[in-house]
Amino acid sequence: MKTPSNLKYTKDHEWVKVEGNVVTVGITDFAQGELGDIVYVEVDNLDETLDSEAVFGTVEAVKTVSDLFMPVAGEIIEFNESLEEEPEKVNEDPYGDGWMIKIRLTDSTELDSLLSSEDYKSLVGA
Repeated sequence: MKTPSNLKYTKDHEWVKVEGNVVTVGITDFAQGELGDIVYVEVDNLDETLDSEAVFGTVEAVKTVSDLFMPVAGEIIEFNESLEEEPEKVNEDPYGDGWMIKIRLTDSTELDSLLSSEDYKSLVGA
């Protein structure tokens, strides 16, 4: 299981890459492995501002559907549209081409509540 140390993580298995006041969000390698083959990613909240832990979409795998949660509050400014045609990118490259959304942060102090890679590994028992 990959858990890059330059990212932050949530207890809900999302990862966060911080670049100024914009954060890129996806699901972790652990999460995609647990879900299995991902067949559909849906994000309905483009251009909306949501609170931390609000549902911003769903990911559908062969065996289940899971909600996706906002790791921090902010405005969803971009959706990875390539996932509409190739949702399997989430399985193949969860920390790269399989990213899901970009958020414009409303409160950067919320980043302090996210997990480090070591804390996330402990959470999932890795």
